[in-house]
Amino acid sequence: MRLSHLLLGGLALAVTTPALAQDDTAPPKAVTVSGSVGLTSDYRFRGVSQSDENLAVQGGITVSHESGVYAGVWGSNLAGWGTFGGANMELDLIAGVKVPVGGGTLDVGATWYMYPGGFDNTDFIEPYARLSGTVGPVGLTAGVAYAPKQQALGAWYSSGAVAATGVYDDPGDKNDNLYLWGDVSTAVPDTGLTVKAHLGYSNGNKGLGPFATSVAPTGEYVDWLAGVDYTVPGTPLTVGVAYVDTDIDRAEAAYLQPSFSRGQDGVGSIADATVLFTLTAAF
Repeated sequence: MRLSHLLLGGLALAVTTPALAQDDTAPPKAVTVSGSVGLTSDYRFRGVSQSDENLAVQGGITVSHESGVYAGVWGSNLAGWGTFGGANMELDLIAGVKVPVGGGTLDVGATWYMYPGGFDNTDFIEPYARLSGTVGPVGLTAGVAYAPKQQALGAWYSSGAVAATGVYDDPGDKNDNLYLWGDVSTAVPDTGLTVKAHLGYSNGNKGLGPFATSVAPTGEYVDWLAGVDYTVPGTPLTVGVAYVDTDIDRAEAAYLQPSFSRGQDGVGSIADATVLFTLTAAF
Protein backbone atom coordinates (compact mmCIF):
# COMPACT_ATOMS: atom_id res chain seq x y z
CA MET A 1 0.00 0.00 0.00
CA ARG A 2 2.72 2.45 0.90
CA LEU A 3 4.76 1.51 -2.20
CA SER A 4 1.80 2.10 -4.52
CA HIS A 5 1.20 5.50 -2.96
CA LEU A 6 4.83 6.44 -3.55
CA LEU A 7 4.71 5.33 -7.19
CA LEU A 8 1.51 7.24 -7.85
CA GLY A 9 2.87 10.32 -6.16
CA GLY A 10 6.04 10.20 -8.25
CA LEU A 11 4.05 9.82 -11.45
CA ALA A 12 1.85 12.79 -10.61
CA LEU A 13 4.90 14.92 -9.84
CA ALA A 14 6.49 14.03 -13.17
CA VAL A 15 3.54 15.04 -15.34
CA THR A 16 2.27 18.16 -13.55
CA THR A 17 3.43 21.73 -14.17
CA PRO A 18 5.08 23.71 -11.34
CA ALA A 19 1.87 25.69 -10.78
CA LEU A 20 -0.19 22.53 -10.42
CA ALA A 21 2.43 20.97 -8.16
CA GLN A 22 2.02 23.84 -5.72
CA ASP A 23 -1.71 23.06 -5.48
CA ASP A 24 -0.93 19.37 -4.93
CA THR A 25 -0.04 19.87 -1.26
CA ALA A 26 -2.78 18.33 0.85
CA PRO A 27 -3.86 20.15 4.00
CA PRO A 28 -3.15 18.33 7.27
CA LYS A 29 -5.88 15.94 8.35
CA ALA A 30 -8.10 17.00 11.23
CA VAL A 31 -8.38 13.38 12.41
CA THR A 32 -5.69 10.72 12.24
CA VAL A 33 -5.80 7.02 13.07
CA SER A 34 -2.78 5.06 14.25
CA GLY A 35 -2.18 1.75 15.91
CA SER A 36 -0.05 -1.34 16.30
CA VAL A 37 -0.21 -5.09 16.72
CA GLY A 38 2.49 -7.26 18.18
CA LEU A 39 3.81 -10.27 20.04
CA THR A 40 5.70 -10.29 23.32
CA SER A 41 7.37 -13.22 25.04
CA ASP A 42 5.76 -12.19 28.35
CA TYR A 43 3.24 -9.46 29.18
CA ARG A 44 4.81 -7.54 32.05
CA PHE A 45 2.68 -4.83 33.68
CA ARG A 46 4.91 -2.70 35.89
CA GLY A 47 7.34 -5.57 36.11
CA VAL A 48 4.83 -8.29 37.03
CA SER A 49 3.77 -10.97 34.53
CA GLN A 50 0.13 -10.88 33.46
CA SER A 51 0.44 -13.79 30.99
CA ASP A 52 1.88 -16.43 33.34
CA GLU A 53 5.32 -15.83 31.76
CA ASN A 54 3.95 -16.97 28.40
CA LEU A 55 3.54 -15.38 24.97
CA ALA A 56 1.01 -12.57 24.62
CA VAL A 57 -0.66 -11.07 21.54
CA GLN A 58 -1.34 -7.36 21.91
CA GLY A 59 -2.70 -4.53 19.83
CA GLY A 60 -4.34 -1.15 19.92
CA ILE A 61 -5.73 1.70 17.89
CA THR A 62 -5.91 5.44 18.61
CA VAL A 63 -7.98 8.17 16.97
CA SER A 64 -6.49 11.66 17.39
CA HIS A 65 -7.89 15.11 16.59
CA GLU A 66 -5.75 18.06 15.58
CA SER A 67 -6.89 19.82 18.78
CA GLY A 68 -4.90 17.26 20.80
CA VAL A 69 -7.89 15.22 21.95
CA TYR A 70 -7.53 11.46 21.47
CA ALA A 71 -9.26 8.18 22.32
CA GLY A 72 -8.10 4.62 21.91
CA VAL A 73 -8.40 0.99 22.84
CA TRP A 74 -5.70 -1.56 23.66
CA GLY A 75 -5.92 -5.26 24.41
CA SER A 76 -3.89 -8.30 25.42
CA ASN A 77 -4.46 -11.92 26.33
CA LEU A 78 -3.90 -12.89 29.98
CA ALA A 79 -3.10 -16.00 31.97
CA GLY A 80 -2.50 -17.03 35.57
CA TRP A 81 -2.27 -14.09 37.99
CA GLY A 82 -3.79 -11.64 35.52
CA THR A 83 -6.97 -13.43 34.42
CA PHE A 84 -9.45 -11.77 36.83
CA GLY A 85 -11.88 -14.66 36.40
CA GLY A 86 -12.96 -13.52 32.93
CA ALA A 87 -12.20 -14.34 29.33
CA ASN A 88 -8.44 -14.19 29.91
CA MET A 89 -8.33 -10.79 28.25
CA GLU A 90 -7.50 -7.23 29.23
CA LEU A 91 -9.20 -4.41 27.32
CA ASP A 92 -8.12 -0.85 28.09
CA LEU A 93 -10.18 2.17 27.08
CA ILE A 94 -8.04 5.32 26.92
CA ALA A 95 -8.91 9.00 26.41
CA GLY A 96 -7.05 12.23 26.94
CA VAL A 97 -5.66 15.44 25.49
CA LYS A 98 -2.15 16.54 24.53
CA VAL A 99 -1.10 20.17 24.71
CA PRO A 100 2.24 21.83 24.00
CA VAL A 101 4.08 23.08 27.08
CA GLY A 102 7.32 24.93 26.52
CA GLY A 103 9.35 22.74 24.22
CA GLY A 104 7.53 19.56 25.24
CA THR A 105 4.09 17.98 25.43
CA LEU A 106 1.74 17.54 28.38
CA ASP A 107 -0.57 14.53 28.09
CA VAL A 108 -3.49 14.28 30.53
CA GLY A 109 -6.04 11.47 30.41
CA ALA A 110 -7.38 8.29 31.97
CA THR A 111 -7.30 4.54 31.36
CA TRP A 112 -10.23 2.25 32.15
CA TYR A 113 -8.88 -1.28 32.73
CA MET A 114 -11.52 -3.83 31.78
CA TYR A 115 -11.55 -7.63 31.98
CA PRO A 116 -14.39 -8.85 29.74
CA GLY A 117 -16.41 -11.66 31.27
CA GLY A 118 -14.82 -11.10 34.67
CA PHE A 119 -16.27 -9.67 37.83
CA ASP A 120 -17.39 -6.04 37.68
CA ASN A 121 -15.41 -5.16 40.79
CA THR A 122 -12.11 -6.05 39.10
CA ASP A 123 -12.40 -3.19 36.57
CA PHE A 124 -10.87 0.14 37.59
CA ILE A 125 -10.05 3.62 36.27
CA GLU A 126 -6.66 5.32 36.51
CA PRO A 127 -6.17 9.00 35.55
CA TYR A 128 -2.67 9.98 34.46
CA ALA A 129 -0.49 12.91 33.43
CA ARG A 130 2.85 12.79 31.66
CA LEU A 131 5.26 15.38 30.37
CA SER A 132 7.56 14.52 27.48
CA GLY A 133 10.24 16.36 25.59
CA THR A 134 13.78 16.13 24.26
CA VAL A 135 17.21 17.23 25.38
CA GLY A 136 19.41 17.04 22.32
CA PRO A 137 19.04 13.51 20.89
CA VAL A 138 17.51 12.13 24.10
CA GLY A 139 13.77 11.74 24.61
CA LEU A 140 12.51 12.11 28.18
CA THR A 141 9.14 11.34 29.78
CA ALA A 142 8.00 11.77 33.37
CA GLY A 143 4.58 10.54 34.44
CA VAL A 144 2.21 10.05 37.33
CA ALA A 145 -0.88 7.82 37.45
CA TYR A 146 -3.24 7.87 40.41
CA ALA A 147 -6.15 5.49 40.73
CA PRO A 148 -8.61 6.69 43.40
CA LYS A 149 -10.12 4.27 45.93
CA GLN A 150 -11.95 1.43 44.20
CA GLN A 151 -12.91 -2.14 45.07
CA ALA A 152 -10.56 -3.57 42.43
CA LEU A 153 -7.64 -2.07 44.37
CA GLY A 154 -8.77 -3.15 47.83
CA ALA A 155 -7.28 -5.84 50.08
CA TRP A 156 -10.13 -8.35 50.09
CA TYR A 157 -7.73 -11.18 50.97
CA SER A 158 -4.88 -10.75 53.45
CA SER A 159 -2.77 -13.46 51.81
CA GLY A 160 -2.59 -15.97 48.98
CA ALA A 161 -3.36 -18.82 51.38
CA VAL A 162 -6.61 -17.12 52.41
CA ALA A 163 -7.42 -16.43 48.75
CA ALA A 164 -7.05 -20.14 48.01
CA THR A 165 -9.93 -20.83 50.42
CA GLY A 166 -12.20 -18.43 48.53
CA VAL A 167 -13.32 -16.76 51.76
CA TYR A 168 -12.76 -12.99 51.88
CA ASP A 169 -11.09 -11.33 54.87
CA ASP A 170 -12.51 -7.91 54.05
CA PRO A 171 -15.07 -8.02 51.19
CA GLY A 172 -15.82 -4.65 49.65
CA ASP A 173 -12.55 -3.07 50.80
CA LYS A 174 -11.39 -0.12 48.69
CA ASN A 175 -7.92 1.28 48.19
CA ASP A 176 -6.06 3.63 45.88
CA ASN A 177 -2.84 3.26 43.91
CA LEU A 178 -0.05 5.63 42.92
CA TYR A 179 2.42 5.00 40.10
CA LEU A 180 5.34 7.30 39.24
CA TRP A 181 7.60 6.65 36.29
CA GLY A 182 10.30 8.02 34.05
CA ASP A 183 11.39 6.95 30.57
CA VAL A 184 14.48 7.84 28.55
CA SER A 185 15.35 6.89 24.97
CA THR A 186 17.78 7.85 22.23
CA ALA A 187 18.28 6.74 18.66
CA VAL A 188 21.67 5.46 17.54
CA PRO A 189 22.41 7.38 14.31
CA ASP A 190 22.31 5.43 11.02
CA THR A 191 21.57 2.08 12.70
CA GLY A 192 17.79 1.83 13.15
CA LEU A 193 18.44 1.18 16.84
CA THR A 194 16.82 2.97 19.78
CA VAL A 195 18.18 2.49 23.30
CA LYS A 196 15.57 2.85 26.04
CA ALA A 197 15.18 2.65 29.81
CA HIS A 198 12.30 2.85 32.29
CA LEU A 199 12.02 3.27 36.06
CA GLY A 200 8.72 3.01 37.96
CA TYR A 201 7.51 3.22 41.56
CA SER A 202 4.23 1.71 42.81
CA ASN A 203 2.43 2.41 46.08
CA GLY A 204 -0.90 0.71 46.79
CA ASN A 205 -2.59 -1.91 48.92
CA LYS A 206 -0.64 -4.77 50.46
CA GLY A 207 -3.03 -7.62 49.90
CA LEU A 208 -5.09 -9.25 47.19
CA GLY A 209 -8.16 -7.84 45.49
CA PRO A 210 -11.52 -9.44 44.73
CA PHE A 211 -10.02 -12.02 42.38
CA ALA A 212 -6.75 -12.56 44.25
CA THR A 213 -4.73 -10.01 42.26
CA SER A 214 -3.22 -6.61 42.96
CA VAL A 215 -1.82 -3.66 40.99
CA ALA A 216 0.85 -3.19 43.69
CA PRO A 217 1.26 -6.76 45.01
CA THR A 218 3.58 -6.00 47.94
CA GLY A 219 2.13 -2.55 48.63
CA GLU A 220 5.25 -0.66 47.55
CA TYR A 221 7.91 -1.64 45.02
CA VAL A 222 10.12 -0.47 42.16
CA ASP A 223 10.28 -1.82 38.60
CA TRP A 224 12.76 -1.08 35.83
CA LEU A 225 13.57 -1.91 32.22
CA ALA A 226 16.56 -1.49 29.92
CA GLY A 227 16.46 -2.46 26.28
CA VAL A 228 17.00 -1.86 22.59
CA ASP A 229 14.52 -1.59 19.71
CA TYR A 230 15.42 -2.09 16.05
CA THR A 231 13.23 -0.66 13.30
CA VAL A 232 13.46 -2.86 10.19
CA PRO A 233 14.18 -0.56 7.20
CA GLY A 234 11.38 -0.24 4.67
CA THR A 235 8.84 -2.00 6.91
CA PRO A 236 6.49 -1.06 9.77
CA LEU A 237 8.19 -3.68 11.94
CA THR A 238 10.13 -3.12 15.16
CA VAL A 239 12.02 -5.88 16.96
CA GLY A 240 12.84 -5.35 20.61
CA VAL A 241 14.74 -6.97 23.45
CA ALA A 242 14.67 -5.73 27.05
CA TYR A 243 15.70 -6.74 30.54
CA VAL A 244 12.86 -6.30 33.06
CA ASP A 245 13.04 -6.64 36.84
CA THR A 246 11.56 -5.47 40.18
CA ASP A 247 12.83 -5.19 43.74
CA ILE A 248 10.19 -7.70 44.92
CA ASP A 249 12.15 -10.60 46.41
CA ARG A 250 10.92 -14.12 47.15
CA ALA A 251 10.59 -13.54 50.89
CA GLU A 252 8.60 -10.34 50.42
CA ALA A 253 6.20 -12.01 48.00
CA ALA A 254 5.82 -15.23 49.99
CA TYR A 255 2.49 -14.18 51.52
CA LEU A 256 1.05 -13.84 47.99
CA GLN A 257 1.62 -17.49 47.14
CA PRO A 258 0.42 -19.59 45.48
CA SER A 259 -1.17 -16.84 43.35
CA PHE A 260 2.12 -15.05 42.64
CA SER A 261 3.82 -17.85 40.69
CA ARG A 262 3.75 -19.38 37.24
CA GLY A 263 0.90 -21.85 37.04
CA GLN A 264 -0.02 -20.64 40.54
CA ASP A 265 1.89 -23.59 41.93
CA GLY A 266 3.64 -21.56 44.64
CA VAL A 267 7.09 -22.08 43.09
CA GLY A 268 9.10 -19.04 42.03
CA SER A 269 7.81 -15.52 41.43
CA ILE A 270 6.23 -13.82 38.43
CA ALA A 271 8.10 -10.62 39.35
CA ASP A 272 11.56 -12.16 38.90
CA ALA A 273 13.96 -10.74 36.32
CA THR A 274 13.37 -11.73 32.71
CA VAL A 275 14.42 -10.88 29.17
CA LEU A 276 11.53 -9.84 26.94
CA PHE A 277 11.43 -10.22 23.17
CA THR A 278 8.90 -8.25 21.13
CA LEU A 279 7.82 -7.92 17.52
CA THR A 280 5.55 -4.98 16.68
CA ALA A 281 3.95 -3.74 13.46
CA ALA A 282 2.78 -0.11 13.46
CA PHE A 283 0.17 1.39 11.14
